[in-house]
Amino acid sequence: MIARWSGILPLLFAGSALAGPRVAVDIGHGLADPGAISARGRAEFLFNRDLGEQLRAALTLHGHDVVPVNFAGDVGVLADRPRLAAGSDFFVSVHHDSVGPPWLTEWTWEGRVHTYTEVKRGFGLFVSAQNPDLETSLRCASTIGAVLRRAGFEASDWHGRKHVAADAENGVWYYDNLVVLYRTSLPAVLFEAGVIKHRDEELELLDPERQARMADALATGIAACLFVTGKPAPD
Repeated sequence: MIARWSGILPLLFAGSALAGPRVAVDIGHGLADPGAISARGRAEFLFNRDLGEQLRAALTLHGHDVVPVNFAGDVGVLADRPRLAAGSDFFVSVHHDSVGPPWLTEWTWEGRVHTYTEVKRGFGLFVSAQNPDLETSLRCASTIGAVLRRAGFEASDWHGRKHVAADAENGVWYYDNLVVLYRTSLPAVLFEAGVIKHRDEELELLDPERQARMADALATGIAACLFVTGKPAPD
């Protein structure tokens, strides 16, 4: 899969000034529902927003129009998120991962008790078999995963415990009942950037330079996928 896109990527960089398809970027969770809590007590929503801002910048650099969804954390109804993305060509929801209680251990950080894991780390991509454009969703997820791996990021195999693989090598799994993936008319992917309950990976995910590299890989994968679909530039 990685080799397949190697000839396309230089063309994408060379043409980054051209207008590309419109991409909706959704920030997972929000102010009322902050999501998972990291090993050091930081809310997932804050991780999602940081990476989402980096992704918005990277997509813009690649020539895409970006439709921001829930960057303020105020969209509490999940079904509203695909609705706010209407008119886009692709939908990506940005998240960070956790792990179940059986694999968590207590520790004390800055005088407070938190939980962490050492068994799970790495990124994951999810698609829904109920998405109306599953073919494009799968192609984009695999392409994004391949570019991320080429950039040095590691896909987690932990999701195989609960999910059917769509492309395990590139970290792509089926998760059919995610509202943001099936309640939309768009090809859609949910991205788990890493495991914030893993103490070492949490610190990596907090690094702005690493966030920028990951965002660039995400944007490159999205651009490559939508380039192949022949999606026209928005008016």
